[in-house]
Amino acid sequence: MAESRASAETRREHPVIAFAGGGTAGHVFPGLAVAEELGARIVWIGSASGVERKLVTDAGIDFRGIPAGKLRRYLSLRNLSDVARTVAGVCAAVRVLRRERPALLFSKGGFVSVPPVVAAWLCGIPSWTHESDFDPGLATRINALFCEKVLVSFAETVSALPERYREKAVVTGNPVRKALYSADAARGRAFVGCDAATPMVFVIGGSLGSSFINGLILSCLPELLPRFFIVHQMGSNEFRASLRKNYFPSPFFAAELPDIMAAADLVIGRAGANTLAELAALGKPSILIPLPRTGSRGDQIANAEVFRAAGASLVISEHEATPARMVPAVCSLLGDRARLREMGLAAGSRGGGRPAETIARLILQRLR
Repeated sequence: MAESRASAETRREHPVIAFAGGGTAGHVFPGLAVAEELGARIVWIGSASGVERKLVTDAGIDFRGIPAGKLRRYLSLRNLSDVARTVAGVCAAVRVLRRERPALLFSKGGFVSVPPVVAAWLCGIPSWTHESDFDPGLATRINALFCEKVLVSFAETVSALPERYREKAVVTGNPVRKALYSADAARGRAFVGCDAATPMVFVIGGSLGSSFINGLILSCLPELLPRFFIVHQMGSNEFRASLRKNYFPSPFFAAELPDIMAAADLVIGRAGANTLAELAALGKPSILIPLPRTGSRGDQIANAEVFRAAGASLVISEHEATPARMVPAVCSLLGDRARLREMGLAAGSRGGGRPAETIARLILQRLR
């Protein structure tokens, strides 16, 4: 009995917190930012075959893989097998939660987060979920049914939630890694070999790269490189080495990304929630080319509109994003320092403090 009381006391003083989410790096990096602030033992539950396993284990966090079925908004025969995988995922997550006995589960979204959230509900473990995008996704809408709190990045997102869940909503912003706040522009320019006098453009198509943006930028290089230095994250599948002057392509940037983004005079990319959060944290002007509805649920279009309306970004739809449109847009912005400064200030106004610290503080308060 004494050992049991001691064990319970230890768990109160040093709680285990479970994290869930994955499918893309966009569901992982914000969670890692929160984990970095917690100072507690974290157990991450994700897809056994997803990208999250390497990202999480590289961060030194224990990972538990479970089966996961994809959530689709359309009819497909694959939905039947995915239902079976989702049920198996719930059962596997229940086993993990009973073994680890976390004090709370924090979900960062993605289809793989649904089984752990349901499992936590079945085990009587409180859970919170966080939505990065302006428009809540299907996983968030499902998780909201079982969660105590629904954390959102934008105040406008609260009204997009089903009415019965709005009282659970807390506006926190979208967490970014701590390194963003101590990024060094000079170090970033040194890393890519760009001198202090040359305007620098950072092109980023998300963690996996963007085939469309890659092709667009490659077509623009002959007109841009004589005037600007282009840093280009292409994604590992499409990376092409180059010895062109004023051009630094890379398959992926990791620890050096905050410094590179801090060094950029202009950022060109998609409108994923994490990219926008990083732009806000560093106060960077941007040209956004959101994924069209034909390739997504339209969340990036909504995200981009928030930054366009704030005056933080020039938004160009994919069907309008041609070299004939992009080259003059880049040249015009980089030739207008006052406008770049205003756009950067507008981006910074969307930052909302330090969301990772805010979320970690709320979690620890809940556990006291």
